[in-house]
Amino acid sequence: MAERIVIALGGNALGKTPTEQLSLVRETARPLVDLVEKGYELVIGHGNGPQVGMINLAMEYSAQKGGSTPFMPFAECGAMTQGYIGYHLQQALQRELNRRGLQKNVVTLVTQVVVDEDDPGFLHPTKPVGCFYTREQAEKMAANKGLTFMEDAGRGYRRVVPSPIPRRIVEIEVVEQLVDSGAIVITVGGGGIPVVERGHGLQGVEAVIDKDRASSLLARDLKADRLIILTAVDRVCVNFGRPDQVALSEMSLADCRRYIAEGQFAPGSMLPKVEACMDFVSGTPGGQALITSLSRASDALEGKTGTVIHA
Repeated sequence: MAERIVIALGGNALGKTPTEQLSLVRETARPLVDLVEKGYELVIGHGNGPQVGMINLAMEYSAQKGGSTPFMPFAECGAMTQGYIGYHLQQALQRELNRRGLQKNVVTLVTQVVVDEDDPGFLHPTKPVGCFYTREQAEKMAANKGLTFMEDAGRGYRRVVPSPIPRRIVEIEVVEQLVDSGAIVITVGGGGIPVVERGHGLQGVEAVIDKDRASSLLARDLKADRLIILTAVDRVCVNFGRPDQVALSEMSLADCRRYIAEGQFAPGSMLPKVEACMDFVSGTPGGQALITSLSRASDALEGKTGTVIHA
């Protein structure tokens, strides 16, 4: 039986514009199809931080300028990113599969994820979205628009929005049916469309769910063998950016807790990735999580790089 892997693909790796994204996803597809060619069963989650911020900002700008475009809430913006990122990934993956003579269907599922309405994350925005700004630009926008900004891993300042914990994937049964049919499924895009349960239905809320946490929940629900979080570095580091920086080949859950207590991992950057891996490993007997770069994903599965998180 094929090993089932859930992959969390970072939104920053997909570019800042649709044109750039369409080009980049062709490069993204190659290492992912390498895994398919080796016999792994793939389920793909992806981020949407730059994309959802871009759409929201464009809609807001048009509405403020008196255009005919209505104000678009974050939940709807998130749904839009699921569609257009998924469309680009589907095309790129299908093209690469066809080039190698591999017969696989690729499908994107618009996915809702339930969060708690009283989640403390709504009071303390932490999820970076949109473009990078200088400190001066961020301070000006914060003063003029009442937005919240945070410095993001030394790369500049970004707007941050609430990031509640994902509790339930609404369409999980359909996801599992598609995976069991042999399809490569792209789901929980951007962490999923954040919704709360009200009355007999669901209602979207102003938030962006962390894609790593949503992918961890997805991996647990699907009883995946591994969760792989793809990011900008080959391995997780402690003392990051300092002369005594150390790249880690593995971490136990106890190691993770110790490093978090020391403040080794930046909020909104590496911290949610490590915490998502901990959630998966804690909730999956025998399961392992892996953090590495997209280009080294295949090598990481062979133990040549990456950071393995285990019990």
